[in-house]
Amino acid sequence: MVQGLQDRYDCPVRDGCQLMNLPRSSYYYHSQKPDESQLAAHLLKAAGEYPKYGSRRLMHQLGRAPYFDPIGRYRVRRLMRQFNLLQPARHKRFRTTNSNHPYPRYPNLVEDLVVVRPEQVWVCDITYIRLKREFVFLAIVMDVYTRAVRGWNLGRSLDGSLTQQALDQALQDRVPEIHHSDQGVQYAAEAYVRQLRQRKVQISMAAQGEPRENGFAERMMRTIKEEEVDLSDYLDFADAQVQMAHFLDTVYNQKRIHSSLGYLTPSEFEANWTETHCDQGYP
Repeated sequence: MVQGLQDRYDCPVRDGCQLMNLPRSSYYYHSQKPDESQLAAHLLKAAGEYPKYGSRRLMHQLGRAPYFDPIGRYRVRRLMRQFNLLQPARHKRFRTTNSNHPYPRYPNLVEDLVVVRPEQVWVCDITYIRLKREFVFLAIVMDVYTRAVRGWNLGRSLDGSLTQQALDQALQDRVPEIHHSDQGVQYAAEAYVRQLRQRKVQISMAAQGEPRENGFAERMMRTIKEEEVDLSDYLDFADAQVQMAHFLDTVYNQKRIHSSLGYLTPSEFEANWTETHCDQGYP
């Protein structure tokens, strides 16, 4: 309207704005929608690589290499909504714990424990994976402080060798102070317990029927299910083993950022801790 008065009657901008009861700044301001094409491309690429990331984790991922996009969470959510990337969480449960056995039970040593260093507490758990023609089982050993996978094993049976091989891998170059698990027969069996005792590891177990007392391992398994198993179509056991190795050893330990680690990967977080504490007598 002000422009029309100026064009037709040669009316000064000041007078035209005064006549229309508008501040002169409104005449000179031209709203421009920011170009978000590159940001959207980065978001789609990051979401494609980590399809189960929520808005907060994607925000931090976009702030890292190779994107370096300073972006707020609400803007991420808006773009995720625009590209239909907001998905409801799915929760699946399958019982793999058999606590009906004659072996000794151990008290929960980590319930109120503050974990402040690597190898202070390892947690362990088992989950199942559905293949086209069979079920297979995954055993994990994770360091609580760094969230790093220390050992894992994929097997066709829930017998003791499943967890034993995962533990053997974890113990190759590290020993925990505390080993925490549920009361499943695999973790209470004589051979498994003997191996821990030989290395002077304290044994801790969650109370029967209390999966929350092994919450770190439960959340780890949920991440594996949501970000690897649910998104994969394994051809057979060998294919599942190859893909699981890539996810755990490369993606999870080296690439996946964790909110609990200040949005660093386990390897980055552990490297930072080691560099900080190497002069204090830690290995």
